[in-house]
Amino acid sequence: MEIEVKSFDELSKKELYELLKLRSEVFIVEQDCVYNDIDGKDERALHVLGREDGILVGYARCFQAGDYFNEAAIGRILVRENYRKLGYGHQITKASIQAIKTKYKADKIKISAQTYLVIFYESHGFKTKGDRYLEDGIPHIAMVRA
Repeated sequence: MEIEVKSFDELSKKELYELLKLRSEVFIVEQDCVYNDIDGKDERALHVLGREDGILVGYARCFQAGDYFNEAAIGRILVRENYRKLGYGHQITKASIQAIKTKYKADKIKISAQTYLVIFYESHGFKTKGDRYLEDGIPHIAMVRA
């Protein structure tokens, strides 16, 4: 998988359309969750795009401290359904952590993880913080990597 990291202004119209379409396919259609994905935060984010043979198959968005949480943050981490089990989620997560270190000079990173993915994120150095909660009807827990 080839990975690129771009600011909002560096995204082409086609790339923006692709990433919004993929986020909708995964988080709204596949997970059957009605929520406002276009939340006004994309303009402040770094966008981590993973492509296989030109197809957008993985994605995440990253924020500097204060733009989403008090800490730097990663969100909307996903892999297209038929590309899972190939390690692409690990690649996108590693690239997102590196993008935050490089661009924002931050080591402490917070995520709001779906609870079924806790072990996955622990493998990247994240630790759970606090109690589980519902976010858009899906069980989540805060996790921090320091």
